[in-house]
Amino acid sequence: MQDPQDSTSAPAPAQAVSDPMPAQAPVRHPVDENWARKTLADLAFANLKEQQTQRRWKSGMRLAWLLFLGVVVWLVFSFNSPGNNTSFPHTAMVTIQGEIGPGTEASAQNIMSSMRTALEDPGSQALILLINSPGGSPVQAGLINDEITRLRALHNKPIYAVVEESCASAAYYIAAAADQIYVDKASLVGSIGVLMDGFGFTGLMDKLGVERRLMTAGENKGFLDPFSPQTQPQRLHAQAMLNQIHAQFIDVVKKGRGDRLKATPELFSGLFWSGQQAVDLGLADSLGSVDGVAREVVKAPDVIDYTQRENVAERLVKRFGVAVGEGSVRAIRTAGAALR
Repeated sequence: MQDPQDSTSAPAPAQAVSDPMPAQAPVRHPVDENWARKTLADLAFANLKEQQTQRRWKSGMRLAWLLFLGVVVWLVFSFNSPGNNTSFPHTAMVTIQGEIGPGTEASAQNIMSSMRTALEDPGSQALILLINSPGGSPVQAGLINDEITRLRALHNKPIYAVVEESCASAAYYIAAAADQIYVDKASLVGSIGVLMDGFGFTGLMDKLGVERRLMTAGENKGFLDPFSPQTQPQRLHAQAMLNQIHAQFIDVVKKGRGDRLKATPELFSGLFWSGQQAVDLGLADSLGSVDGVAREVVKAPDVIDYTQRENVAERLVKRFGVAVGEGSVRAIRTAGAALR
């Protein structure tokens, strides 16, 4: 046996001493070389697409405006020109609606032009004036009254007035020139009179201590000024004018209605009556409607409306013109302010 003390054991291998660990470098992901190019390409494509969209939008808006203007022009000319094939026998109609005065649909210019167009048509057998008006300007009514008399003699066609809701004051001034007047039993007819209205604030101004400073050249230049007292000569002058216009109104009614009038003290007092009362007083001839008169009196049941009306296109054009005008004025004012 070998003595364990004599035996030499092999020395244990020395343990390797590890060196300190070097600092770890940051981890970097591999960079895609095409990323920058792709991003730039996407941005350029998006910008190009946006520019194309804007160009298409502008082109579309321009095309829409051109179409709009074309439609407006077509509507204006188509509505204002007699485009109906009216050579067949028919009853022509012109509507007198609302207040009678310059600048309204019931102005003398519109009504007279409509009547001329209606009676010049070879197919029209007669003209019906469909009236629904509380009155208005005696000047405008007088012009229409005179034109009715002239056109009747020129074309030798009867002219009838048909009343719906009301035919008062200046509206009756017009109707009196018609060959016959037809009303509904509940229509309001008459009001043969003249008025001039206003307000006076002189007493209130004295109580409030307000002084009116009105300077005129001519002692009556401030006539009817609501803030100045009315003198007796001015009152008499206004009353004389009203009496004269009233006398003209009465003469027109008597000339138009003739012996059909039932003379009563209240007939020319400014009162108005129902349609049935108007027939009894001779202010109207009979009860009737547009269709009834066309069918039974004119014997031409087809009714064609010749009334000239402001259509939607004309209103749009006027509003567009006003908007453009206001924009121009603002631009001029802005430029003037910038130059100061």
